[in-house]
Amino acid sequence: MLESKASVIVITGANRGIGLAMAQIFAKRGDQVFAVCRNASATLEQLAQQYSLKIIENIDVAKEQDVQTLKSKLSSVSIDLLINNAGILRDESLDNFNAEQIELQFQVNALAPLRICQSLQGCLRKGSKIALITSRMGSITDNTSGGRYGYRMSKAALNIAGMSLAKDLYTKDIAVGIYHPGYVQTDMVNGNGDISADTAAQRLVGLMDELTLDESGVFRHSNGEVLPW
Repeated sequence: MLESKASVIVITGANRGIGLAMAQIFAKRGDQVFAVCRNASATLEQLAQQYSLKIIENIDVAKEQDVQTLKSKLSSVSIDLLINNAGILRDESLDNFNAEQIELQFQVNALAPLRICQSLQGCLRKGSKIALITSRMGSITDNTSGGRYGYRMSKAALNIAGMSLAKDLYTKDIAVGIYHPGYVQTDMVNGNGDISADTAAQRLVGLMDELTLDESGVFRHSNGEVLPW
């Protein structure tokens, strides 16, 4: 588990949805939260006024320059938990094909989390943790409906990146959690879904708290189920 003392948490995509809900949980329990986003929401700004939460705004995780700016802002910070949550969802089919949108999803969903982990590795220490918020839509075994090419492909890429991170960081005693939040009622899915962002966040935070090096690289549903690749 994370140590009982206040931990330092960095969350990307923290201005809304699951990212905001996780930021709220961590802030309310006394952790130091760095909320990374492109544009802060009113709710996030209110949290920053009430709790130990700092907003790092104007960060587009798909842009190398912005990731370097983030690295500079966090250069003196020792991170206990780095949560790569930022992501986008587009819809493509064979009949409605959009290569540009597929590439954009790769940039945001797959390359950006890896770039951030690489850029911030100097802020990680023995016992730190990395969490990747992915999707079971990146599971090849679980794909029973097809479509959503960019999202599925980018999340599959994120999953394998997570496994490589788990292998590469094992000797540094840094654990990597790979998490599907569930079908969550967020703006990404137009409010559809079967659980709230708060419920998903509570489950995810629980899994991150319990994450150990022995569990590093395991692909889990937020309900604790181990998912197939």
